[in-house]
Amino acid sequence: MSTRHLTAIAMIAALYAVLTMALAPLSYGPVQLRISEILTVLPYFTPLAIPGLFIGAAIANLLSPVGFYDVIFGSLASLIAAWLTARMPRPWLAPLPPVLVNAVIIGILLGTVSGLPVTVFAAMLYVGLGQLLVCYGLGLPFLYLLRRFRDHIPGARPKR
Repeated sequence: MSTRHLTAIAMIAALYAVLTMALAPLSYGPVQLRISEILTVLPYFTPLAIPGLFIGAAIANLLSPVGFYDVIFGSLASLIAAWLTARMPRPWLAPLPPVLVNAVIIGILLGTVSGLPVTVFAAMLYVGLGQLLVCYGLGLPFLYLLRRFRDHIPGARPKR
């Protein structure tokens, strides 16, 4: 792995963590709009985004009110979603894994260990709706914008 690739991973991780933490009131809880989830389309272009998003989520989840559980399970949710996003055959499908994976895993997490008065189903619904808004409302346009600059993305795969 080259220095350029390691730098790209670190930049993605830092950007995800900073965006999440800077917008903390929106980023945590049963109703969350993690603007940093815009970056979840990056694995569609480059596998370097997979560890970057995982590390960024782990760092950002250190501030989570759910604590240790979110660091573990929230970061694993990001890893699974990023891995699935990298395998999506069409651009419009790229935001789907983060929506579904986070709705299920984070919904279960918030509904069981958060101490909030919310059922698992309601938490899954709230998280899923927030993810849908960010990943499709902002992430998909971001993906289409990035397609123009694909040649400048470190580790980018050939066009699909």
